[in-house]
Amino acid sequence: MEEQRARRIWQIDALRGLALLNMLVYHGMYDWVYVFGHPSGWYNIGAAGCHVWQQYICWSFILLSGASFCLGLRQLKNGLLTAVCALVLTAVTALVMPSELILFGVLHFNACAVLLSCLLRPALEKIPAGAGLAASAVLFFVCNQLPSGFLGFEGLHLAAVPQSLYKANLFWLGLPDLTRFASADYFPVLPWVFLFWCGYFGWRVLSGRGLAPEKAAAPAALRPLCAVGSRTLLVYMLHQPVIYGLLFLADAALG
Repeated sequence: MEEQRARRIWQIDALRGLALLNMLVYHGMYDWVYVFGHPSGWYNIGAAGCHVWQQYICWSFILLSGASFCLGLRQLKNGLLTAVCALVLTAVTALVMPSELILFGVLHFNACAVLLSCLLRPALEKIPAGAGLAASAVLFFVCNQLPSGFLGFEGLHLAAVPQSLYKANLFWLGLPDLTRFASADYFPVLPWVFLFWCGYFGWRVLSGRGLAPEKAAAPAALRPLCAVGSRTLLVYMLHQPVIYGLLFLADAALG
């Protein structure tokens, strides 16, 4: 057991576990308020605080996925497995809860980012880490609101994007026709692949400077958190059915 723990970088597992715990609470509150219809005095997905919370969760997952791409030996297999899980998620939401249909969520994106990075890996490896990190960060900033029809970050509008580009409804790419496309969870390739590559190049920068953590067993106090973080895909696939079931019982108990 100790040897298995020492084969992982526990800092990544701990950060991923922290993001997962936040996701469980965030999605639990979403279901309670917006699916079961119980009002909340503080949880409002349109409020700035909840938006920052949601962005912290998704940014953490995507950055850590990009960093982990530098470490894994079976990235093609992992990408294909994630793609299968994403398709299962779409099918389940379509059949069980069509009002919360997920057509291209974070799992779909992660699968595409990993497979695309596998394809481009020879080219990515030739890019200096610092330059790649800077370019990826700038491109993520500029393209952040591309799915909403303009270039810019959050509320900063730099330029409008021609609406003709959205008519083909390339929602997977980041050019959705919002008059006929909706997804309860939506993370298109653009702009999010640039954040994924921020994690990839960022890890290479740390490694190149001798600052990247080494594989080692986690401190005893953090092992439960790391255990959660090392099983991200399993937790992600199971968390909504479990949360929904528990909340269904709580809602029934409250009448």
